[in-house]
Amino acid sequence: MRADAAAGPADGADGVWSGDWVAERLGVELVGDDGLTGLLGLALRRNPKRAHLLVSNVLGKHVPQSPSVVYGYGWELGRRVRELLGDDEARRAVVLGYAETATGLGHCVADGLGLAPYLHSTRRPIAGLDPAGGFEESHSHATSHLLLPEDPALLAGDGPLVLVDDEFSTGNTVLNTVRDLHGRYPRQRYVVVALVDMRSAADSGRLEEFAREIGARVDLVAAASGTVRLPEGVLEKGQKLVARYASESAAEDTSAGAAPSGPVAQFPAPLEGVADTPLSGARGTARTAPTGPHSDEDRTSPHVTRIDLDWPHDLPDGGRHGFTPAHRELLEDALPAMARRLARALPHNARRVHILGFEELMYAPLRLARELERNADVEVRYSTTTRSPVLAVDDPGYAIRTRLAFPAHDDPADGPGERYAYNVAGAGFDAVVVVVDSAADTPALHAPDGLLARLAAHTPEVLLAVVPSYAPERPRMLPEPLRGPDFSSYAPEEVGWLLQDLSDVTLEAPTEEREEAIQSGGAHYAESLPVEYQPSEQYQELFHTALEDSAARIAQAVGVVTETVLAERSPRPVLVSLARAGTPVGILMRRWAQHRHGLDLPHYAVSIVRGRGIDANALRWLAEHHDPRDVVFVDGWTGKGAITRELAQALEQFEKSDGITGFSPEIAVLADPGSCVRTYGTREDFLIPSACLNSTVSGLISRTVLRADLVGPDDFHGAKFYRELAATDVSVAFLDAVSARFPEVADAAGAQAKELLAADRSPTWEGWAAVERISEEYGIHDVNLVKPGVGETTRVMLRRVPWKVLARAGAGSDLDHVRLLAEQRGVPVEEVGGLPYTCVGLIHPKYTRGATGADGKAVAL
Repeated sequence: MRADAAAGPADGADGVWSGDWVAERLGVELVGDDGLTGLLGLALRRNPKRAHLLVSNVLGKHVPQSPSVVYGYGWELGRRVRELLGDDEARRAVVLGYAETATGLGHCVADGLGLAPYLHSTRRPIAGLDPAGGFEESHSHATSHLLLPEDPALLAGDGPLVLVDDEFSTGNTVLNTVRDLHGRYPRQRYVVVALVDMRSAADSGRLEEFAREIGARVDLVAAASGTVRLPEGVLEKGQKLVARYASESAAEDTSAGAAPSGPVAQFPAPLEGVADTPLSGARGTARTAPTGPHSDEDRTSPHVTRIDLDWPHDLPDGGRHGFTPAHRELLEDALPAMARRLARALPHNARRVHILGFEELMYAPLRLARELERNADVEVRYSTTTRSPVLAVDDPGYAIRTRLAFPAHDDPADGPGERYAYNVAGAGFDAVVVVVDSAADTPALHAPDGLLARLAAHTPEVLLAVVPSYAPERPRMLPEPLRGPDFSSYAPEEVGWLLQDLSDVTLEAPTEEREEAIQSGGAHYAESLPVEYQPSEQYQELFHTALEDSAARIAQAVGVVTETVLAERSPRPVLVSLARAGTPVGILMRRWAQHRHGLDLPHYAVSIVRGRGIDANALRWLAEHHDPRDVVFVDGWTGKGAITRELAQALEQFEKSDGITGFSPEIAVLADPGSCVRTYGTREDFLIPSACLNSTVSGLISRTVLRADLVGPDDFHGAKFYRELAATDVSVAFLDAVSARFPEVADAAGAQAKELLAADRSPTWEGWAAVERISEEYGIHDVNLVKPGVGETTRVMLRRVPWKVLARAGAGSDLDHVRLLAEQRGVPVEEVGGLPYTCVGLIHPKYTRGATGADGKAVAL
């Protein structure tokens, strides 16, 4: 055992064992190892399930003790576990302690083990955090335990699980825990650690039987062992004793003029009515404590000195949600400075100081107390408050000499109730330092009947140190990507859609109504969907003719942009298409990488909305599953570069809000006629057949939707799957037609990619300048109503209310489908010289309802 823990506790004053009183009256016997009576005393429980309570002298819960002794016992048990497991197994272990009594002990065991993370059970739930396990402690006054690790993987490993409790008696608690966890996270080895092994002969074989049942090894490590011999009828006799002495206390306190604190529900007779019972007094009685510097009758809010510990902001207050070796190092570094702050706050004449922890918060106050003890010229004792109701009797042969009762002050999930601090009143402390977490620093703590007021009656100085409560953020439960055939007509391996399915929601509105709402500012374009355009037979023929004519050119552009990405961005990129126009291009790039290099690249589709940015939840999902530096955003083409700018701004904002870095705003596109990006397959403005249609060339998926009543802060943006359009779907036919041309263009694509890699590809933003010029020349004065390029012009014809089409003089078959759509909708096509694009679509700048009728004819202004 370490030097600071070598001196174990002795029996009470004058050699009296602190279990004599119970032993004499109930016939209870404690037998076992030498020194067992130095470790344990006895008291009577306010619990109908078990009469006696084993009171540990070295746990730091009910009995104030030197913090070095408390820490040393736990640390030494941890060293023994490490010797048992060996360093390799110890590194794979997880230590689990039990609330509330063994939370500090488990921490100390984890410190002795030195290599393992620590978690303790808790009775404090966290909204939105699902338990990783739970179990019942059958003999306890409060049975439900929750396991709430911040990292769900903490308990999921297959290394040894080390379970730490103050005593190992029936084994029920450990068996309940292992049974629950083994069903979820099976492993081959468990180690049970306890200060004392107090199993009866009947219980001694249960652990071995259980180990055989689950097919795992279970070891037991304890500081001492023994057993408690209980005579017949001990429970009933114990209950009568509790009722008798509690009733005497209540009557005596009432005669002194103090208000009783009320009965405890599980007993018919009123229990102790007094708030305070003394250390000194007649043997075998429980009477009102002499008031200290503040009388009970005169108390209002007590004077309390606050201590700012300067607790590190990224250090958890304990193991409620996990405490890692890295956290342990951070605490060790911070402890000396925090202990100095504590020492400076103590009264200059203080010689005996008590550090009082709070229920499950045992470890932080213990470590502060130990550091103070080692570095300050004061006698330090340590214990914590508790939920456990125990009878207090003023007798040297009884383990619980005094009791302070006060209301719970941390708004417990199971409702209000009484809490206790034992053996603190009347102990002669010059100062008591109360250490709580911030969740417990409530008005109830400072109230006239609260803990601080109770303490102020028995010590000249009360000080308060508050440790920030650590609560994990509510995890975002982002779903896995949607995949075909359940969502889209693409094969499941071709693309995963980071979207939510809104197929059952009616989102379509007539084109005229949408345009009026958008231009008037009454709605955003992403809040509704246009009615899907149903192509005529003549238009479908144009699509197939265009596909046949341009498949090789598209295939070569796919090859060029893919080879550029592989050479410059990442050897194994994660392709992330901007839905929906980018999705067919992303699939083709994935197919090229597979065809030419045997690469199976991940590919996803995400939503980006002009004026609203990219889907931040999709980015979070990507960052959790891939290195952001490998992500390459893909789109079909550029127009004036609005989406390029939108992406750059959105990623900058995302980096500030989430602290996630690595995503590059550089988009890879098939065609860059606007000269807006540096990674492209071509800068020619030619017909890409996938631009001719809507969902029927994009996996039957709608444009994406972002509307507050449908998309919450933790949701992906939405889209619809138009299953009913399957008869006219050409999505896979388009991909197959282009992919079939890969072999014939492979050499040319490779050569062109090498040329581009060596060339200056800096964006000139020529397209943006042309759009601004056109906007002014035609009196539109809004660049958002100018849609340059074949692809964007086609979108205007299919989704918006077009005003006119500007076509470059001499443009050939690339505009056949545009001319047909213009004819169908009565939109003029105007040939223009010197146009940097093949065509430009202009949205009607002065649109009002009726400007385009049901027959598709535009009304001249």
